[in-house]
Amino acid sequence: MATSVKNNSLPPSLISNLNQVLLSRQQHTIDHQSTHSSSLPSHSRNVDEPDCSKPLLLITNCEGIDSPGLIFLVQALLSDARFTLHVCAPQSDKSVAGHSLTVRETVAVCSVEMSGATGFEVSGTPVDCVSLALSGALFSWSKPVLVISGINRGSSYGRNMFYSGAVAAAREALICGVPSLCLSFNWKKDVSSESDLKNAADFCLPLISAAVRDIERGKFPESCFLNIEIPSSPLANKCVLQGFKLTRQSLWRSPLSWKAVSANRHPAAGQYLSNQQSLGIKLAQLSRDASAAGAARRLNSHRKNVEIESVGIAGKFNGQQTVKKYFRLELLEKETEKADDNLDFKAVEDGYVAVTPLSLSSTDQSKIETEVSSWISAALGKEQWN
Repeated sequence: MATSVKNNSLPPSLISNLNQVLLSRQQHTIDHQSTHSSSLPSHSRNVDEPDCSKPLLLITNCEGIDSPGLIFLVQALLSDARFTLHVCAPQSDKSVAGHSLTVRETVAVCSVEMSGATGFEVSGTPVDCVSLALSGALFSWSKPVLVISGINRGSSYGRNMFYSGAVAAAREALICGVPSLCLSFNWKKDVSSESDLKNAADFCLPLISAAVRDIERGKFPESCFLNIEIPSSPLANKCVLQGFKLTRQSLWRSPLSWKAVSANRHPAAGQYLSNQQSLGIKLAQLSRDASAAGAARRLNSHRKNVEIESVGIAGKFNGQQTVKKYFRLELLEKETEKADDNLDFKAVEDGYVAVTPLSLSSTDQSKIETEVSSWISAALGKEQWN
């Protein structure tokens, strides 16, 4: 509708000029809106929606978004050019976070430049990453075809699964109704190298492709996720892998060693803070914690605090004294034991890629193992399956 100026006894020439100015401004506004809409940033135009012509994969891990295993896996999948990738991984190492969620605290999310993939780093746990990504609050899509946790450096078999943030991320995906794989490389200290992780990523491509294909066909096992352990020695020595082997979860666990230490052996605060993206938020949280601690000290001002260097068992102290000590936990390596060949850690040590199906319930484990065995045999060929 044209804009006009009413005749309030103004000169006709002035009225004509005003009408022309108003019409010109109206047209300029329309042109500006058109130009602005075509130049909106990607997040405003919602172009982070996946390419529907390619299966969408969500990649996460437990060691942090900058870890070599995740980077090599993303590069391998991008070079394959058959998938659309979204990455949502922890900001820092959360290897033994287990199935923990961050509640009653704010989780910070920051975009990360990843050529060919949409990436975000999250200040929370691996489970936070998967839960947030699948919630629809972060990405414009609701669910990917497959969630992959990895490639994680270090074993996640046996009872280590209960501690593993990598396994927990894949389990969370299954809880949310999305098929998932957890990929771990059996890293050997002073033996393995980053090139082994790259080889592992290339090796996993056929398995991932087969999983995506059969998920779309409705042939992939739905009642479990697969914990896949890649042996170190065959890749390091460039030998031929023995093949895949269906395995059962063992009772193997990394020995835990608690050591008393002095306070100055704690990781440097400066190094910790330098790795934080949201420094202001962290400092604010520290300030709140300090205030709470101060209030607690004032409430207990009648008690005498005694801080000692933690080098052994402390002696007896008066009941009104508080003793503060420091300890560090280390996970030790454990020699291979004689065990059933079908257990996960034994298969890996024998040079097999161990495939352990894990469900949310153990009641139908034998049925699940049969289903997974049939799938891998058909998906990868019997010559690779033992």
